[in-house]
Amino acid sequence: MQRRRLLAGSFWIATAMALSGPRASAANLSPRFKRYPFSLGVASGYPTSSTVVLWTRLAPEPLSPDGGMAPEVVALTYEIASDESFAHIVQSGTAWAEPDWAHSVHVDVMGLQPGRPYWYRFRAGDALSPVGRCATAPPAGQMPAKLRIAVASCQQYEQGYYTAYRHIADGNTDLVMHVGDYIYESNFYGERVRQHNSSECYSLTDYRLRHSLYRLDANLQAAHAQCPWLLVTDDHEVDNDYAGETSEEDDDPRLFLARRAVAYKAYYEHMPLPRRALPLGPDMRMYASLACGDLASFHMLDSRQYRSPIPCPRPGTRGANRIYADECPSLPDTQRTMLGARQEQWLQAQLVNSRARWNLMAQGVVVAQCDEDPGPRERYWTDSWNGYPAARQRLLESIASSKAQNPVVLGGDIHAFVAADLRLRANDSKSPIVASELVTTGITSRGPDAQMLAGMAASGPDFVLADGRQRGYLRLDLTPGSLKADLIGMDSVLVPAAPGRISRTLVIENSVKGLQGR
Repeated sequence: MQRRRLLAGSFWIATAMALSGPRASAANLSPRFKRYPFSLGVASGYPTSSTVVLWTRLAPEPLSPDGGMAPEVVALTYEIASDESFAHIVQSGTAWAEPDWAHSVHVDVMGLQPGRPYWYRFRAGDALSPVGRCATAPPAGQMPAKLRIAVASCQQYEQGYYTAYRHIADGNTDLVMHVGDYIYESNFYGERVRQHNSSECYSLTDYRLRHSLYRLDANLQAAHAQCPWLLVTDDHEVDNDYAGETSEEDDDPRLFLARRAVAYKAYYEHMPLPRRALPLGPDMRMYASLACGDLASFHMLDSRQYRSPIPCPRPGTRGANRIYADECPSLPDTQRTMLGARQEQWLQAQLVNSRARWNLMAQGVVVAQCDEDPGPRERYWTDSWNGYPAARQRLLESIASSKAQNPVVLGGDIHAFVAADLRLRANDSKSPIVASELVTTGITSRGPDAQMLAGMAASGPDFVLADGRQRGYLRLDLTPGSLKADLIGMDSVLVPAAPGRISRTLVIENSVKGLQGR
């Protein structure tokens, strides 16, 4: 804790300035730009019944280290309207784009009407941003008739085109839930359809440029402009297979926490995150809970920042490994955690107090127990909840004891569609189903080994499917009576504008445990 406080200390002054805001007299109120400054688009996120976060970043030269901006505070105005033509502007104001935060702005708009759409835009000097659409949530006590959610993950830029995001933008989507790997910090050296703009990310400039490259994609911008987003990180926003203060390369924790600090800072600068997520050095409050009236509660979980080190790694690394349970004495250790004690307690309270018809828990990795060895021994991949069996058991017991209605766990990471029912005792038909799990495939990231997925699908009766043949996303249609999950696969991510189609549909009925449509 002493080391962490010292490391975070250098960020406190900048953070305090960001929270208090600059004086207008110190800002450029009439900026001029040689190129269009809203090159990275606009976005919204974290809607409540009266608030929403609006985001943009001034970057006339987005792939230069400073974004093409002078080291000065720049004034922007924002407008939010009740109609797309902006004939009825309900709020407007000034936001300050500061060089310390890469000239990004996060506007927490308050005092909006519940359960309705809005349109928003920014202006800086003579430049006008694209128009974005957002919506507030219905109030508590109101039961919406329907809600459409897209669940996205794993969008390695080099491995494909973001056609899935165009599909999302054009598909009447109400909310996007991103469950991790928004960027990839490292490069892919196989067949590529496009390339990263630098080597592996370590510095603040590295991460900023990587986010800028991804954000320049027109399809990704369209999906952000279509509706609000909720987000959690997985590992590639920082470092592959990192766990808490431990890097894959087993760096000195002081060095890795410094890297984590700049990665979190760049992530915040490019996402429509609320003010409470403002990073303080290597620490960032990413877990959050929001509601859509009485229809759904969304519990966004951070399964990386507080995680115990991955058990039994290969020599010379601290990253994931495939291990046999009888050769890994630390695997069942009850002190090991995925979420950390504070977040575990927080989630329990959220579930106990939820009155929503559906409770969606979004996090980064597969929860279901998957024995990859069909023989008598148990073999597990340690970067998922399989590497943290005691923590998984606490999670399932917490969900069961909370009595929350219709709990569903969402995840990503594996680059495959996975669906399973989660029992207190895995693969025991006499044990009650606690929740169902739906895992999305990657937007572009290539699928895992087919033999491994076949072993997963055959590892027990709890698994409904494990299919890594397609890239795409998960589309959820929620009503008071059911949750319908369409697995949307793209025909190709190697060809721009390839079509997408439903490869499988699964259903969960209200108050009926388990997935249907096997």
